[in-house]
Amino acid sequence: MCDPLADRVHIGGGAGNMKELAEEPVRQIIGIAANVRAQGLANDPAPILYMPQAQVPDALNALNVEITPMAWVVRTEVDPATLSATIQEELRVATGLPVTDVESMDEIVSISTSRRRVNMLLMSVFGASALLLAAIGIYGLMAYSVQQRTQEIGIRMAMGAEPGTVRTMVIRQGMVLVIVGVVVGVGAAYFLANVLASVLFGVEPRDVTVFVSVPVILTLIALTAVWIPASRASRVDPLEALRVE
Repeated sequence: MCDPLADRVHIGGGAGNMKELAEEPVRQIIGIAANVRAQGLANDPAPILYMPQAQVPDALNALNVEITPMAWVVRTEVDPATLSATIQEELRVATGLPVTDVESMDEIVSISTSRRRVNMLLMSVFGASALLLAAIGIYGLMAYSVQQRTQEIGIRMAMGAEPGTVRTMVIRQGMVLVIVGVVVGVGAAYFLANVLASVLFGVEPRDVTVFVSVPVILTLIALTAVWIPASRASRVDPLEALRVE
């Protein structure tokens, strides 16, 4: 197996026409660092190389500053805000350059994930709206069905059907449709999970908890939406029902 610590690298070895790299020596690899998501938490780690600032030639250092601002990372054991002014002053003295855009790591992470949070908030709002509309739709459908079957229910109760039996019949018929819809929806969600995988970070697209809890919640909400018309059907007066045109 190749030992990377035994290798050497020449930065910009193929860019001989760049004067900034004219003084760049061949460098010895002295360690392997872990992956860093420097381009955002949602992006895959890119190849990156670290070298001491004091060993960077001035011409190359000036080029780097033109391409991207120099960033300093300082780790503290106390609130960074209490040391911010002191650290900025020390950097000015050491580098002679002004310090701008001072941010804590919490702020950087928050900015990096802000777009994802907005997307997830919108998805949550749309999901809650869809759930509410589904519950209203189920309730409206069952209420309409009970109204259309008022005479039938009245005849059943006139012939001796118990209110509990009528309620169970309406609930069973409504829940059959709900269960079929939940099964079809879960199956479609399972196969479409890969579409959402590209917008998720640190979350499994086929999380078992989600695939179990969501159908249970949907079923309970649907049961509540079915229960109300079913209870109303069990209180139908047979005499009044038989007079309905």
